[in-house]
Amino acid sequence: MRIVITGAAGFIGSHLSETLLDRGHAVVGIDNLLTGDLGNIAHLRDRDFQFIRHDVTRHIDVDGAVDFVLHWASPASPIDYLELPIQTMKVGSLGTHNALGLAKAKKAGFMIASTSEIYGDPLEHPQKESYWGNVNPIGPRGVYDEAKRFSEALTLAYHRYHGVNTKIVRIFNTYGPRMRLRDGRAVPAFMSQALRNEDVTVFGDGTQTRSFCYVTDLVDGILRLMLSDTNEPVNIGNPHEVTIEQIARTIIKLVGSSSRIVYRPLPVDDPKQRRPDITRARTMLGWEPKVGLEEGLLKTVDYFKAKVAAAT
Repeated sequence: MRIVITGAAGFIGSHLSETLLDRGHAVVGIDNLLTGDLGNIAHLRDRDFQFIRHDVTRHIDVDGAVDFVLHWASPASPIDYLELPIQTMKVGSLGTHNALGLAKAKKAGFMIASTSEIYGDPLEHPQKESYWGNVNPIGPRGVYDEAKRFSEALTLAYHRYHGVNTKIVRIFNTYGPRMRLRDGRAVPAFMSQALRNEDVTVFGDGTQTRSFCYVTDLVDGILRLMLSDTNEPVNIGNPHEVTIEQIARTIIKLVGSSSRIVYRPLPVDDPKQRRPDITRARTMLGWEPKVGLEEGLLKTVDYFKAKVAAAT
């Protein structure tokens, strides 16, 4: 197949591009590099990979046949969407509209990268796809939450009205190589601090929970969903739930760091718990994660060691 990936120079987009190439497909990567990094895809240039630097909030034009459009373009960490609120809303609305328009014009399939953030600070635990969420639409995180909720609605509108073969993947916390040092999310923040023997900053009292999925497991789930018959949203994430303090202490131990944990006030609307119900992924896709937390963290530490060394 020939597959277009928006946000191809980002963390997950670059891993998707690489895996699709490994499976024999051609990839057209689109990114405006607002939060993406050409270094993530530099090793793909000699393969069947075409890169287009473009802002997907403007009309998307790709020459030739396209079999699938994977819409991954968006700021995706709290630091990014708090600094780039309008761009986040635009890529979730205008960008999704343009990516869907490309899929419709090319008679291609389409997948939107949605997120566990559409559940907000959930009152249901674990979170099933049938849960509508508990979201503050006007809070500081609302720009990301509502952009993704809108993009899901628009995606299904194109499916129902235009007959586009659409997929919705709701991604839970994911980690692995190619995350940025100053990403703002827990794993890269804790690793970069621990590797420098700095204080490791935990927001709140550390009892809030997350479920961390290694990136190769996520990509496997995404590609299974792409090839499936379902048009319903599907959670892809690791149901193994840990507290933020536990993940911080695990990383400090793995790194062999002398860092100590310091506590800071919890950000507004920060979810207190997060764990996917992956029954739908198991039954419809035959998918479940395979990489254990410590195994994945060890692979990620090696990458961050090199990044920290390069930055010093």
